[in-house]
Amino acid sequence: MTPLRVNGEHVELDVEPRRTLLDALRADLGLTGAKKACDMGNCGACTVLLDGEAVYSCLVLAVDCVARAVTTIEGLGEGGKLHRLQEAFIAADAFQCGFCTPGQLMALAALFERVARPSDAQIMRALSGNLCRCGAYQHILRAAHMARDR
Repeated sequence: MTPLRVNGEHVELDVEPRRTLLDALRADLGLTGAKKACDMGNCGACTVLLDGEAVYSCLVLAVDCVARAVTTIEGLGEGGKLHRLQEAFIAADAFQCGFCTPGQLMALAALFERVARPSDAQIMRALSGNLCRCGAYQHILRAAHMARDR
């Protein structure tokens, strides 16, 4: 059994050593917010936080996450309330199809955890590994600015 801490809760999973964190989250835990898209670490749709750092969960083995904190989009808000980034995404209409939205939010959440008021360059850098096929980049940037200036 592989003990994991996901969204603040301890879980035990029986996973093969080659199983990715993304597959364990989606298939074993039913946490489908992290999306399986390229499965090669190119698009950022599967971004989660691992000990507060944004990582592509398709490139991380579940067994490498023992004794580490995994946070998914499902665990981003607290006490039933949306995270300020989630509220900003809604206010700025920062999503179109919504497929990339969880990855975008998690990448920004990692940045905002480290830097209270990130610069535009820091925001751009944090989002640089997340692709939006709909082209909602200006709205995503507006949402990041709204969350920062709040």
